[in-house]
Amino acid sequence: MLARGHALLEGVPGTSKTLLAKSFARCLGLTFKRVQFTPDMLPLDIVGGFIFNMKTREFEFKEGPVFTNVLLADEINRAAPKVQSALLESMQELQVTVEGQTSKLPFPFMVIATQNPLDFEGVYPLPESEMDRFMLRIEFGYPRQEVEVQILKRNLTDLDLEEVRTVTDATALIEYFNMVDSVKVSDEILDYVSRLALETREDSRIGLGASPRAVVQLVQVSRANAFLDGRSYVIPDDIKKLANVALAHRMRLDRSATLKGLASDTTTIIQQVLNEVKPPR
Repeated sequence: MLARGHALLEGVPGTSKTLLAKSFARCLGLTFKRVQFTPDMLPLDIVGGFIFNMKTREFEFKEGPVFTNVLLADEINRAAPKVQSALLESMQELQVTVEGQTSKLPFPFMVIATQNPLDFEGVYPLPESEMDRFMLRIEFGYPRQEVEVQILKRNLTDLDLEEVRTVTDATALIEYFNMVDSVKVSDEILDYVSRLALETREDSRIGLGASPRAVVQLVQVSRANAFLDGRSYVIPDDIKKLANVALAHRMRLDRSATLKGLASDTTTIIQQVLNEVKPPR
């Protein structure tokens, strides 16, 4: 949120991805809407459309659920690609255009999408253009045994979201955004990030390397991380900490390299790139 990006939560069903998104919006004091993606959805189910008003005999624009501060796109990869693409303009330009009419979205605006692993039935892979608009992909695994015991104890009674306290609001968030924007990034750090991106594009195992948008967002989320750590400047460790979750989902393995067994996933390759490209001192 501080980096003004969008997050993709990936994991098997039942790991509380939806609950996390609801709780997150509530603690920030922001408006929240949820869209359950299904194969029979239409784009207007997300962005809205023109409805004929019988009283005025005119068409009126009815806003879709995208007009909110935090939008939960639940199981986004269960919808057809044309529906997934309905979010592209909203995520990048923070606006919606329907039949030539452009409407601005509320500020701040963030999409938290959840998706099941691609080896599940009835799912569609997100197009590269949409994956590139997610600042981070966060993988949800099964909880540790001691954590699962706590989950069982809490669910002996109904879990009430009223327990989640609001700790800030939109006005304070705008101040935080300005503080993040004031975090300095040296030319050496920018050169380091550029060299990392170049290495992913030139690696023969990678068919689609990190895009310019990817490195811009990596720098921005690193500034937010530095701010949370109480620093007014970005260090190489910020980049290293976030490179995997900011870049891996945007990249694609080369098919021939996969068939030859040279690469299994982009996360491993990024870690190798981080080990090979020397950071500034």
